[in-house]
Amino acid sequence: MRIGVVLMNLGGPTHENNVRTFLKNLFSDEDIIKLGGGTTQNIFANVISKFRAPSVAEDYKEINGCPKGCTGNKHCFNRQNKEVSTCCSPINGLTESQRRGLEKMFKKILPEHEVKVYTCMRYWLPFADQIMDDMVEDGITHTVLMPLYPQFSWTTTGSSFRDWENWIQKKFPNGDKPWKEFHVKNYYKNEEYLSAINDRIDEALSELDEETREKTHFIFSAHGTPLLEVRSGDPYTVEIKETMEAVMERREDKNSYWLGFQSKVGPQKWTQPNTEELVMRHIEYGIKNFLMIPIAFVTDHIETLYELGVELVEDLEEEGYEIENIKVMKGLNDHPGFIKALAEETLNVLKHEIPADAVEWDNTEAKKKAATT
Repeated sequence: MRIGVVLMNLGGPTHENNVRTFLKNLFSDEDIIKLGGGTTQNIFANVISKFRAPSVAEDYKEINGCPKGCTGNKHCFNRQNKEVSTCCSPINGLTESQRRGLEKMFKKILPEHEVKVYTCMRYWLPFADQIMDDMVEDGITHTVLMPLYPQFSWTTTGSSFRDWENWIQKKFPNGDKPWKEFHVKNYYKNEEYLSAINDRIDEALSELDEETREKTHFIFSAHGTPLLEVRSGDPYTVEIKETMEAVMERREDKNSYWLGFQSKVGPQKWTQPNTEELVMRHIEYGIKNFLMIPIAFVTDHIETLYELGVELVEDLEEEGYEIENIKVMKGLNDHPGFIKALAEETLNVLKHEIPADAVEWDNTEAKKKAATT
């Protein structure tokens, strides 16, 4: 067996020159903006990407993820050209860290099998067709599609799966793809994943003094989704709420907590309450200490670092709202617990291909304990 694990993520621009193309790819996705595709969708995507690209580029410059050189995938133009970008989404380098971390873990827990981990982005490099070429070259026989979206939505996981399948049909029109394929649908109930979130919450709280911690309210924030999707049966919103409750059930200290939705795009009505409006409502009730918990994002990028870390505070100040402390929880990124969760979910869908006794979890844990003692 030669196993290929494909980490599927949103992706982000790597240079100011490709912000517009990235946005066009995003707004052309019929799973997000339902305009029926074709000419109407293309016109909308072209117009909105042209209009928004300059301001979005400035946002990415403020949170540039590769200030000292490319930390992203081997397919990144910056890496290939040895160029230092001033406008690169942090999601690229952080997803590459997750890829490396997971591949390293598999070398420890599956020493008898060859496992290669790939990054497949939806709206920027590397795209599905490039990864398929890499997998063919590497002789992959078993493929696991692992979305970096713990909760399932047709607008995220569904879109990535659909794009992958479209390329499969183009690459292998006779249905002769050289690997068996397995899909991870969701994993928001995975204990390692939930524990990793609580670790990040504890890390954030540890940086506050005791008095501030006691006054801090948790604002869980998730990427919103069109109400049309919710009404059509998309499980994402329900799974987000279940994730939040599962996280809080595992906490000894019960801070007050709430859920908001952010990052609305397009003309449709989206899930409520809006995160920013939710914070404002709390401030009006006299609450002035917040911990923002990006519950649906496993990699820090523009939604966490800019929308929550920069834009939210600026908007509150412009509106005249006074706060004492607002802190954004660090994303899971390459947290060891999250990497283990990805490994567990991969092995779960391969349970009929790989015998349980071939996995050396205990050996890995023993090595960790030996290293610390």
